[in-house]
Parts: sequence; C-alpha cells; structure tokens
Amino acid sequence: MVKQTAGRDALNDFAPKFAELNDDVLFGEVWSREDKLSLKLRSIVTMTALISKGIVDNSLMYHLTTAKKNGVTRTEMAEILTHLAFYAGWPNAWAAFRMAKEVYAEEAEAGAEEHGGFFGMGEPNVSYAKYFIGQSYLKPLTDPKETVFIANVTFEPGCRNNWHIHHADKGGGQLLICVDGEGWYQEEGKPAQSLKPGDVVTIPPEVKHWHGAKKDCWFSHLAVEVPGENTSNEWCEPVTDQEYQQL
Repeated sequence: MVKQTAGRDALNDFAPKFAELNDDVLFGEVWSREDKLSLKLRSIVTMTALISKGIVDNSLMYHLTTAKKNGVTRTEMAEILTHLAFYAGWPNAWAAFRMAKEVYAEEAEAGAEEHGGFFGMGEPNVSYAKYFIGQSYLKPLTDPKETVFIANVTFEPGCRNNWHIHHADKGGGQLLICVDGEGWYQEEGKPAQSLKPGDVVTIPPEVKHWHGAKKDCWFSHLAVEVPGENTSNEWCEPVTDQEYQQL
C-alpha cells in the first residue's frame, strides 16, 4: 500500500478533509491498486497529465522522483518526454526535461564506476536491445573465439530480458554469477528467484527462463556460456509489466 502524509503535513490545519482525501484516497486507495495498474504505469500517466496541463512545479518534481523510484529508467524518461513534446507542447517538455535532469543527476554523475560491480558496466547492449525491456549494458570479458565466452551484463532498475531458451544438441546452457545489486531469475512454471551478489544460477539447456533487475535496483551478473554442440538461443515473448510487478 502506498503511504502518503504530504496532505496532512501541509494542509491538515487548514483543510483537513482535502488532506485526508489526498493521503488516504488518492494515494492510499487509487495508487495502491497495483493489481489493476502498476506503479510504474501510474507514474507515467500522472507525469503525462501534469506536463500536458503545463504543470511544471513541485508536484511534477515529486512525480518525476516517484517515477524513478517506480522503475522508470533515465533512458525511458528521456524517451517519454521526447514523445510528450509532440503532444503536450515543446515548452512544457523543455521545462520537464530540466526537472528530470535534476532527478537523474546523481545517477548520471555516478557513471559506470558505480554500476557493474568489480568488472564495470560496459557499453549499451545495442545488439540485443530488442530482446530487453529497459536499458542493459554489456562488457565482454573473454574472446569467444579463444575460450569460453564470459560477459558482465548490467541491468538498469526495472530492466529484464525476454523469456528465452538456450538450445544445444549436447552440453550447452548458461551460468549466471551475480556480482552487483539485486535481481530476479525465473524458469517457466516456477516461482521467481531473488538474486544477490554471490548467488550462482545454473541454467540447463532447453529450459525457458528470464532474468533481470528488480524494479528499484541496478543488477549485474556474469553470463557464462557453457560449451556444447550446435548451441543457439531462442528469444521468446517479453515478461509483461503485470508479471513483473507482481514479484
């Protein structure tokens, strides 16, 4: 349940009923209906409404900050505001961008040194972006032509890859060695497994699964490709927001 006290903190002496409706109904009931709509989507809808009305005051700053907490990544925020500019007005988008830069400034300043663990974050995972929801980064650690392929994969908060399967006629599969942050791993038909640094996941071939970050935390793991015969990856459907938000 979403907890809010801003109404009572600011207006309880002057307008107690308004304060009650703000804290208990708007946030305590409407925002808490995560079974109907995820917090991330509610944040996006709310930002859209405020920016469309030209409301770029402290209330927008609050909802931009909340959106970040609810899993809207810096990359997603930039794309949302760019899209909104064409519908809500260019000046409104400019004003919102100034606030968004402030909200995400700490993250931007942190840079790669603060994410990816000991191995670093690497570069945006452009080649496989279509198989991910959210932004991921890839840092290869070995040359697959010379040895077993190992790469450090970093997920922004809320980022996860699609369901997929590692095929092989013999051998094959993958190992995940968690090195930074917190994430999820799930096999089809089984509960999701919470991951933290030091956890190791063995993924057999022919098992449908996905993995990624938790909604409020960066996550990095080493992906170790297990050698095998006639190995290949089959990418399947995305992990829906409803599936993900229920974890």
